[in-house]
Amino acid sequence: MPKPHRGREPDPPPKGADQPPRGDLEQSGPPAEEAEPGPDAATATAVPEDKYAAALREAEDRWRRALADLDNQRKRHARELEREAAAERARTAAAFLPVIDNLELALSHATADPDAIVEGVRAVRDQAVNVLERLGYPRHAERGVSFDPARHEVVGVVQDSDADPNTVVQVLRPGYGEAERQLRPAAVTVAKRE
Repeated sequence: MPKPHRGREPDPPPKGADQPPRGDLEQSGPPAEEAEPGPDAATATAVPEDKYAAALREAEDRWRRALADLDNQRKRHARELEREAAAERARTAAAFLPVIDNLELALSHATADPDAIVEGVRAVRDQAVNVLERLGYPRHAERGVSFDPARHEVVGVVQDSDADPNTVVQVLRPGYGEAERQLRPAAVTVAKRE
């Protein structure tokens, strides 16, 4: 290849070939070291960093405070639930104190007339049933009603010509409560379908 003359521009490289860098264009590569920034340049770049760092510190502080508040709220709620449960237990126990008093009174008269004792025990039972009803758990021990799986538990099936099929013939253990507030279902025997 002939050498170009000094005053003449070199021929352009073929299409697709890498072009050599020109001296009048900036070269890519590692940046040249810059002169030390002046005092104004230092404050100009430090302001955004300080601004972001301060915002980050503030967000972290708010986040930590929110976590602490949430934990305190959870602890307060747990203490309040425990106080409410203790108060409810005390209220329920206090409702049964007269029943216990009457049972003790009946036992102190155990040597008296047996009919009077039986009558006294019935009265105490009625008093206990009344307490449960006031607490929201009414007694249900009805016979002759249709079987309801939400209120009854079948413990036996009997052939009874006098009863309609699928009705309660006998209540072996009464139930207490209604619907979702049920302490227990009534244990019953049900008439068989023919």
